[in-house]
Amino acid sequence: MKVLLAEDDRDFGTILAQYVSINGFVVKHAHDGKEAWEMFQADKPDICVLDVMMPEMDGFSLAEKIKEKDIDIPIIFLTARSLKEDIVRGLKIGADDYITKPFDPEILILRLNNILKRAYSSSNDEYTVSGTVLKFNTLELVCGDTKEKLTLKEAQLLKYFMINKNKILAREDILTEIWGEDDYFLGRSMDVFISRLRKYVQNDRNIDIRTVRGTGFILEVLNEQ
Repeated sequence: MKVLLAEDDRDFGTILAQYVSINGFVVKHAHDGKEAWEMFQADKPDICVLDVMMPEMDGFSLAEKIKEKDIDIPIIFLTARSLKEDIVRGLKIGADDYITKPFDPEILILRLNNILKRAYSSSNDEYTVSGTVLKFNTLELVCGDTKEKLTLKEAQLLKYFMINKNKILAREDILTEIWGEDDYFLGRSMDVFISRLRKYVQNDRNIDIRTVRGTGFILEVLNEQ
């Protein structure tokens, strides 16, 4: 999922962008409202995180322009103020959430996952391979007698594997599909996610997420029921 982060505090914005990236998102960081608007038009994100007080164009004005282009895109406002009139204005524009500074970056990750899950999940988005069931809309994995709560990125990755079961998937194709670009550091992150998924499905002996040396990975179904 792609995140447009508009934050004019360069140090805080850089740290926040890095933290969001580590958690599996592709982040574009703009340092003012005008730059953010240009980034939005050039490469439409899945969600926008906008600081309210920015040079060139404030967050409210930017959000109004974004909503004119795409009424359904989720928006989170970041603000150093908790004034009622600011919150009301943001909600009238169509904001999905408000986070008041200072805040723990983990709060933003939780809000991003929750909003994206609501915005992009279908109530019937369920995938089954062998005895393993991915309930994408609730980010739940049922494997035999065990249940796991997945992150959005884990669910997206497993969904991609399940849709393409028994097919060899190139590393670059997986990265482009799930992370938005083929990048070395994102590739290292992908390896960590795949290791987690292997642990989650280890109780189903009929499936195996196998590394194909020099190419990529395959979700191999050994004896599909």
